[in-house]
Amino acid sequence: MKTYRTHIIVFLIISISGFGFWFFNSWGELEKPAIQLDQDLTAIGRSKTLNIAFADRKSGLRNSTVTIVQDNQAQVISSLNYTDQVTRESNVSVTIDPIAMKLHEGPATLNLSAMDNSLWKNEATVTIQVNIDFTPPQIFLLTSTNNINPGGTCVILYRTSKPVISSGVKGENHFYPGYATTISDKPCIISYFSLPMDARHGGTTIKVIARDQAGNETSVALPSLIRNKKFRSDKMTLSENFLQQKMPEFQSHNPVLQGKTPLDTFIYVNGKMREENDNTIRDICRTSNPRQLWEGTFLRMKNAAPMALFGDKRKYQYQGKVVGESIHMGVDLASTTNASVEAANHGIVAYAGYIGIYGNFVIIDHGFGFFTLYGHLNSIDVKKGQDVRKGDVIGHTGSSGLAGGDHLHFGMLIGGQFVNPQEWWDAHWIADNVTKKMAVSF
Repeated sequence: MKTYRTHIIVFLIISISGFGFWFFNSWGELEKPAIQLDQDLTAIGRSKTLNIAFADRKSGLRNSTVTIVQDNQAQVISSLNYTDQVTRESNVSVTIDPIAMKLHEGPATLNLSAMDNSLWKNEATVTIQVNIDFTPPQIFLLTSTNNINPGGTCVILYRTSKPVISSGVKGENHFYPGYATTISDKPCIISYFSLPMDARHGGTTIKVIARDQAGNETSVALPSLIRNKKFRSDKMTLSENFLQQKMPEFQSHNPVLQGKTPLDTFIYVNGKMREENDNTIRDICRTSNPRQLWEGTFLRMKNAAPMALFGDKRKYQYQGKVVGESIHMGVDLASTTNASVEAANHGIVAYAGYIGIYGNFVIIDHGFGFFTLYGHLNSIDVKKGQDVRKGDVIGHTGSSGLAGGDHLHFGMLIGGQFVNPQEWWDAHWIADNVTKKMAVSF
């Protein structure tokens, strides 16, 4: 009898525990629903789309509501009832049109709320204070004279009438971000940008763009004079000796190339690999220090003769037929074998390693989206993240990558786009196009 009673008690305890577990994880649960907005929201412009995730993992959602309140007047933007089935998650997209809703500029309150299906009707509310703002920022240019070489660099300064979340220069479908800085103890924005080699005066549109926290955007045309500049063309004959010596390096680094002929390997390297390498370099240069790290004229490799210039258009020939083309995006400098390579200016090493056509190479960040590149190295003496000073030895020349002999490929990039390094070796050019612009008063 005692054993029987024990079994009954155990059964009742298990049943009550099971019921309690079920009850407090369904109809009797005490947790409030979860509400998550897809962005940090402080301002709303002429139109704003929000994605809101409502969730209740236990009893499910009963309803969700989105309202906006201004001057004690509430307007419902979204109201949903979940009655057909247990809904544990609902992703709601709403578009707020303040003008259609007759809201005015100034403060407002956005309310997000959700109730669950529990016996207690648990409710969660998120309240967000926002500013209704229809006024786009004004852009005030501080550099009225801008002479630009195709393939070259331009530096401009401007300020805005209100804080902005993004701004910069858009030229030929590429955006160059602006960076907050201080000139004459006053805040402003600086942007380094470049133009493609085929840019021509009157045929190239350059705009400065700014967007505020509410999403209001404005743009102004940048006064500029684009100079005429011609670039060289060259034909290069691929010898059997070059193909036999250089292509195995690429085959050893890339399994896709194993088994291909030396010529087919070259065609792949000069085409697809070159494109992939350039995309990788742009990704490396996507993040830059938000302050100027460089100082003065950039160093040119000592006692070095130029072998190829920026913008050289090359056609590669094999047995009398053209098998590929390229544009040389730097300056090739040749000195003695295994010559020391110095950092052209102060900066931080953004990359140090091997990459396809450039072989062993180093990229240095000089701030504000400005980088230098050192390719075809035999050895690398720095590491990613290392601070370097102008003149520090960062490696030694070699012929790694797509190089026919020992030399340094020196490149410069602005906002991920290659530019002509020769400008930055010229103290007069820096004085006229950078330093004097920094001396602006406003």
